[in-house]
Amino acid sequence: QVQLVESGGGLVQAGGSLRLSCAASGIIYSIDGMGWYRQAPGKKRELVAAITSGGSTNYPDSVKGRFTISRDNAKNTVYLQMNSLKPEDTAVYYCNAKGVASPNVKGDYWGQGTQVTVSS
Repeated sequence: QVQLVESGGGLVQAGGSLRLSCAASGIIYSIDGMGWYRQAPGKKRELVAAITSGGSTNYPDSVKGRFTISRDNAKNTVYLQMNSLKPEDTAVYYCNAKGVASPNVKGDYWGQGTQVTVSS
């Protein structure tokens, strides 16, 4: 059974930084893409950052230059460094893993979510 466990959320003042981590556990042979999404109250879940197994990254304009995604393939872990945080970054942040190859199955998984709150 593959599970994604997130950590690192919390409360921070505007202009501050937070680092999120997400570790995939279970018997895993490989993971294609990993990424972070967020969902604010009353809004749709949106992509925050994505990274391929080869290290190519993708960010929406709203976070480009402030957020950095990275991954450790040996540890099946993805990180999100968030700098210059704004109140509009407040949301529940979800980790996502695509194309997770494990015994007898290949699929996509989500973490349970971690709250990030940025005060003004």
